[in-house]
Amino acid sequence: MFTDLPEAELRQHRSDLCEPADFDAFWADTLAEARSCGDPVAATPVPTPLTGVDVFDVTFPGFAGQPVRAWLRMPRGVNGPLPTIVQYVGYGGGRGHPLENLLWSAAGFAHLQMDTRGQGSGWSRGDTPDVAAAGPQAPGMATRGVEDPRRYYYRRFLTDAVRAVDALTDLPVVDPARVAVLGHSQGGAAALAAAALAPGVRAAVAHVPFLCDISRAVTLTDSTPYREIRDYLAVHRDREEQVLRTLSYVDGVAFARRATVPARFSVALMDEIVPPSTVYAAYHDYRGDKELTVWRYNGHEAGAIDDDAAAIDFLRTSLK
Repeated sequence: MFTDLPEAELRQHRSDLCEPADFDAFWADTLAEARSCGDPVAATPVPTPLTGVDVFDVTFPGFAGQPVRAWLRMPRGVNGPLPTIVQYVGYGGGRGHPLENLLWSAAGFAHLQMDTRGQGSGWSRGDTPDVAAAGPQAPGMATRGVEDPRRYYYRRFLTDAVRAVDALTDLPVVDPARVAVLGHSQGGAAALAAAALAPGVRAAVAHVPFLCDISRAVTLTDSTPYREIRDYLAVHRDREEQVLRTLSYVDGVAFARRATVPARFSVALMDEIVPPSTVYAAYHDYRGDKELTVWRYNGHEAGAIDDDAAAIDFLRTSLK
């Protein structure tokens, strides 16, 4: 069933997010610290039975210089720098197996699939730990360190997302003038942040992005990950203001207000995980050229392969 406002009202919905006054300074300081430390980017060839795709095991410095893993997949036998997709993974997943997720390299792109720190044991494997102290939290990642924006899990994850784009400058197969970011759900949240914060990004694809209009989202769904935040506040009843302030530093609406590259969004009106109005909120505040596909009869899978097919066309045009 439809899970949110009627479609006509969704088209008019705007977020009432009040950004913290130091939002820009917070992210500038975070990224400056991350860029000041860590080992160089490393890329090691991975033997596979594939005949049309080469795979490399990549490690790059993420938040606070901590090593983050990724797969780089690229079409075999293609000379010269390639248009490149940086892809971020949905909640609970990691970078997976080197033989998975071959669509983008088969379509002619260099494809860097970032691992997700501390996740990758839900529906696809991961290889990157989250090296950080954490206080009390609800099961899952959404409330890890949520009472302090500097200790919050998504500060580290979104910094990794930006540093993944930075890492491309050390990979000669990449054309630095043709870089796009892409993701679904949690990955869409990372794509919005990278579009706003990473100077090398030229286009963004955010399918049913998580972490948008967060204070509204937690009141509209019983599904995780937002349920984790609600459960936390149900126990820590005196921490609402503190928690919502932390969440405002990672809200995709704030990043949308700062992003200017061409972007493609999708939203699903029967989505029980990411409320449709929260996607519309980010879409309406997005500053760059944008397009939105509405899937009326789909849940969190949204357009699935149809979203991917449309994204290929969009990115080929944006990165030509």
